[in-house]
Amino acid sequence: MMKKSFTIYILISVFIISCKETPTAEEPTDVRVPVTLTSIDTTGLQSYIDLNATASYLVKNVIKANATGYLNSVNVATNDFVSNGQELFSIKTREAKVLGNSVNKIDPTLSFGGAIKVLSNTNGTVTMVNVQQGDYVQDGDALVTINDAKSFAIVLSLPYELKKYIYVGQQLSVVLPDNSTRIATVQKFSPTVDASSQTQNIVLKINGKQDIPENLIVKVRITKTSSNKSISLPKLAVLSDETETNFWIMKMINFDTAIKVPIRKGIQTEDQVEILSPVLKPMDKILLTGNYGVGDTIKVKVIKN
Repeated sequence: MMKKSFTIYILISVFIISCKETPTAEEPTDVRVPVTLTSIDTTGLQSYIDLNATASYLVKNVIKANATGYLNSVNVATNDFVSNGQELFSIKTREAKVLGNSVNKIDPTLSFGGAIKVLSNTNGTVTMVNVQQGDYVQDGDALVTINDAKSFAIVLSLPYELKKYIYVGQQLSVVLPDNSTRIATVQKFSPTVDASSQTQNIVLKINGKQDIPENLIVKVRITKTSSNKSISLPKLAVLSDETETNFWIMKMINFDTAIKVPIRKGIQTEDQVEILSPVLKPMDKILLTGNYGVGDTIKVKVIKN
């Protein structure tokens, strides 16, 4: 009987101890959201737009035959660079070819039968040669086409609503496909607007040496707004509703609590957003990650400052 009572006592004791060690479901738990923080940036912001433009020679000179006859020499080929006054062709007329030797034998001082020179009238690159040596040409026939080096330009088709951001003499950044950059000066506006696209051609001249091939597509950066003194935050720190009409940030008020703060946006770039209101201070800490889909007030655990 005593052994049975002792066994019951032991079982009751074990049960009581187990109940004390098992936590109840009603015990409060410390749930904190892991977050990273950022602070304000006071450097200036610029809002800009990149538009495609094309490298082009605006003037293409066509050199024509200045006499009727046979091409005695062809001194130029496609892609050659030629200078103003350089001899490109020589033409010998039919009469000179037939009678030249006979006349010169009678009177060598006449120099009858010499070839007529055809000279370049510009500096530039040859894009097309239409003839070859020995061809018969008539006065006025097109012999060669030369891109006038002075006429090289970047042609930008500018939407008319953006014209207010461009003026003659303005310096603009031109970005090439290899990410190299050139500076170009706005030279002039086309007097007409394309009827279908409502764009106006703008001619830009590259500053310094011209080393861009024709027909290359480049990007011209146009600054729309600029702010030298501003308060901004990374885009990740700024939240919005589904309609993107209301914006807010999550701001730390102590070491483990963040609250929702409505804001008003200003200039926006690829990675920064200007904060117009409220006025944030340099020591303010703003949630960068862990801020999405949380309540107006949350407990946080900072994992990175």
